[in-house]
Amino acid sequence: MPIVGTKEMFARANKEGYAVGAFNVNDMEIVQGIVDAAKEEKAPLILQVSSGARKYARPGYLVHLVKAAEEDSGLPIALHLDHGDDFEICKSCVDGGFTSVMIDGSKYDFEENIKLTKQVVEYAHSKGVVVEAELGKLAGIEDAVNVSEADAKFTNPEQAAEFIKRTGVDSLAIAIGTSHGAYKFKGEAKLDFARLEQIMKLIPAGYPLVLHGASSVPQELVEKCNQYGGKMPGAKGVPEDFLRKAAGMGVAKINIDSDLRLAMTASIREVFAKTPEEFDPRKYLGPARDAIKAVVKNKLKNVLGCSGKA
Repeated sequence: MPIVGTKEMFARANKEGYAVGAFNVNDMEIVQGIVDAAKEEKAPLILQVSSGARKYARPGYLVHLVKAAEEDSGLPIALHLDHGDDFEICKSCVDGGFTSVMIDGSKYDFEENIKLTKQVVEYAHSKGVVVEAELGKLAGIEDAVNVSEADAKFTNPEQAAEFIKRTGVDSLAIAIGTSHGAYKFKGEAKLDFARLEQIMKLIPAGYPLVLHGASSVPQELVEKCNQYGGKMPGAKGVPEDFLRKAAGMGVAKINIDSDLRLAMTASIREVFAKTPEEFDPRKYLGPARDAIKAVVKNKLKNVLGCSGKA
């Protein structure tokens, strides 16, 4: 099975009330941990690459890692650009083997966002590639994304409907209270489900919405990280029951990155603390890969509800 697009994935997810997991990848161990979990859960998968990951691992390496994962697993896997910030990076990914790209014009005003998104849509569709866009701004920091709480704003439901109609974009990331990074909430966690419901009423039936900044930041991983030398006081994520509710309301794609970073870092810190003489990368990257697998298995089975949907 070749690397696939997301249209069929999302159509089934919306019909059956689950979400497809979109997991950020930066290296081989992360790819393997995610895919090993999806193999066991027989789940569809989106492996996504940020601009920062492309710079770190180099585009060709990541594309071939994802192709190897598809060949090894036999799963339907989409390769997605996460937060492309201009036309050129989206074009490069379309031409380089990606099956899905995101153009993030949320930093621009409404009309400029539409103009940029439409440009990417026209080019990508001519090559058989699907496009995700974003309307509204999520707070937080992750790779090249850095938005203060003061600058963050929720998605306007009426604008969402107009944006979809005018751009022809295939899926839309919305802002309803999630944020990037490991410090998502200072007080009680809240998502604006009423806003999500209103958006769903105004957009075409079955249209796939996307939730960014959706890591749950498991407290046991935060504690483990801190136990072995980390400093992450107050790290807090999106409660998993919030994500299950969103999946049942029409969110077809849920992005997860910080949880993978946290699992990997906590595992590596533990190995270094317990065996400071260790210098074989396989001895700390192997357990880190297993830690990522455990996190992803839980997401697929207990949070996203997509086990057995491959």
